[in-house]
Amino acid sequence: MYAQVIVDIVHENVAHTFSYRIPEGMLLSVGQRVEVPFARMVKEGVVVGLTDTCDVPPEKLRDVRAPLEDYPAVLPQLLTLARQMAEASHCPLAETLRLMLPAEMRGGRVGVKTQTVVSLAIPMEEVDAAILKQGRAQKRRMLLNLLRDGEMHPVEELRILVREPMEALHTLEALGLVAITRAEVLRRPGGEISDKVIDPPLTDSQQEVLDVVLPELQAGRGRYLLHGVTGSGKTEVFIRLVRHVLTMGKSAIILVPEIALTPQMVSWFRARFGDTAAVLHSRLSAGERFDEWRRIRQGQARVVIGARSAVFAPCEQLGIVVVDEEHEATYLSDRHPRYDAREVAAWRSENEGATLLLASATPSILSFAKARRGDYTLLEMPHRVHNRPMPQVTVVDMRREMEGGNRSVFSGLMMQKLRECMARGEQAMLLMNRRGYNSFVSCRSCGLTMKCPNCDVALTYHLTGGDGRLHCHYCGYIADTPTACPQCASKYIRYFGAGTQKVEEELRKLLPGIPVARMDVDTTSGKEGHAKILDEFRSGRARILVGTQMIAKGLDFPRVTLVGVVAADMTLNLPDYRSRERTFQLLTQVAGRAGRGDTPGEVIVQTYKPEDEIIAAAAKQDYRAFFETEFSRRRTGLYPPFSILSRLLVESPSEVNAHQAAEKLHARCQAILETHPAWKKRVLMMRMDQPGIKVLRGKTRWHVMFKLLVNPVTEEFVAALTELAREPIPGVEVYFEYNPTTMM
Repeated sequence: MYAQVIVDIVHENVAHTFSYRIPEGMLLSVGQRVEVPFARMVKEGVVVGLTDTCDVPPEKLRDVRAPLEDYPAVLPQLLTLARQMAEASHCPLAETLRLMLPAEMRGGRVGVKTQTVVSLAIPMEEVDAAILKQGRAQKRRMLLNLLRDGEMHPVEELRILVREPMEALHTLEALGLVAITRAEVLRRPGGEISDKVIDPPLTDSQQEVLDVVLPELQAGRGRYLLHGVTGSGKTEVFIRLVRHVLTMGKSAIILVPEIALTPQMVSWFRARFGDTAAVLHSRLSAGERFDEWRRIRQGQARVVIGARSAVFAPCEQLGIVVVDEEHEATYLSDRHPRYDAREVAAWRSENEGATLLLASATPSILSFAKARRGDYTLLEMPHRVHNRPMPQVTVVDMRREMEGGNRSVFSGLMMQKLRECMARGEQAMLLMNRRGYNSFVSCRSCGLTMKCPNCDVALTYHLTGGDGRLHCHYCGYIADTPTACPQCASKYIRYFGAGTQKVEEELRKLLPGIPVARMDVDTTSGKEGHAKILDEFRSGRARILVGTQMIAKGLDFPRVTLVGVVAADMTLNLPDYRSRERTFQLLTQVAGRAGRGDTPGEVIVQTYKPEDEIIAAAAKQDYRAFFETEFSRRRTGLYPPFSILSRLLVESPSEVNAHQAAEKLHARCQAILETHPAWKKRVLMMRMDQPGIKVLRGKTRWHVMFKLLVNPVTEEFVAALTELAREPIPGVEVYFEYNPTTMM
């Protein structure tokens, strides 16, 4: 027998299978990881085929050295998915196969954790007699009594009940009464266990959705977009669908966009399904992630909750994939191989006969457009649970505040409502979608803005422990704040703009004695960073939660009655065609955090553009009005979904090399189009330019941008661009990006 192996090397020259002889007595399966000789090295690989014939000359064949596990690590359906993604991304199969496995498995960076355990070595009915024979040996008597339940007990557990038990245990072992062995122990993520809860009664809208989806779920089909307002009970619908899937003997994947949402979602699911729920995300330790993956692979956990990469969980008999907050850009991977988790979820559902459910209070323009043309079945939940009212939204014109002499980050109305909220013993959330203390630092004399030496961006001032420093949010560069301008030596250094740190500090000054928590990248860097802050707020130990966009979605705190948006224009003015969509989504989502309990909610939105139609639509929580306006604007401007935006992005430490490579690629593209008139007709725009961020992490950047018509012929040109990006250029990296999250 021969094994066809994809060797774990990502390079075009080896982007094919290699044949290896299977030694006599070695049993292998498709999807199994193996160790194989490769040139003068030993490499890991995945078996993608087994044959009884081989066209490689016998003298050139080499043997598989060993299997790395005694089971296929890559399920057949995930091998199919890897091939599908490799074809769509025009990348080697080795690259997409890596997505199907925990990174910890490659190179054996983590292993099975074991602990010393003790169990009885005699029948249960002989225990009483054995205890009597121990005479006055109190420890041995106690240990035998503890072990009489017939279970294996970790020594660490016994140490809690019996002081220094090892000598007594070794004596009992020598007498043949107990067995001391090593056993595997699973590393479990902490902080998500919850008491069992009783199912709440369903609303009419929830029942209507279930009545539509359950028959299709039973039949193993259906693609849905669930548009439910914030607080309408979408999660309860997910739970009921998952329960039905489990009764069918199938499994489920629930995707969430932010790690911050994972502990809450896991808590809800474990309260209903116990240990059959597993969690996968990047903040787990290597051991936890490896063990949770193995629980899923072995069928011990059949409900998987996690961020983007959980779409590759090794679930067998998949019944449903839910993509919560489907509008979020975090579902797009910006690392190679680039992928959209929503698209991958659709592929898996189609391949494996599972139902796909996308859900959001603010669906993406693309998804809602697909639902309108029939690609998805549109489901709607237009009312909150218990018919709770939507929060009352008030828009404050910050231009009038400045004219009145208010230089604070808070309007007069915002402070009034905060004081009233605190006086009632309730909670508030404040959104400031920029971290740090000040946005940038500049010289008042010459106008110089302090920039990162590695990136073409302004440094952000952070105030931590009273020691203020300048930080780059792209590469991590940190510098001391200058006392004089490095260009003109002036001492007139000024600080501009505000971030979450400044908002937090202002609150502590204006509301002394009110505990404030802050949630941004700086405060959630630890392993349990998100969970600790959310627990502090949920328990009431913190009364006000200040945060970036990570607090805006999915979180459910019944005591929050006030939400404040400190600077609503921040995302509106970004140079991106999606900035209006993202602003509407962010404002609508954060407003939805208010009034989710029995007390009605209120939202204060501070803006310098109260007349903007996006701000107005968000204030009214009117998704339909927003969609019609934005869809019309995109049709007029020929933006997605009416076109495809793509680019060849060039990066190099050498400014000259980057520019020359971009010019060369631009010329190649022009030549390709001249020889393919059908492709040329589909190109609405092609331009060579520098992105908004011209230098990033020490590399100069150029791009060749395209706006393309949506057409099958266009995909041929896209494939050609992908291949062009893979042609090596010395000293330069080239990436092809298809509808990227940003053109910056």
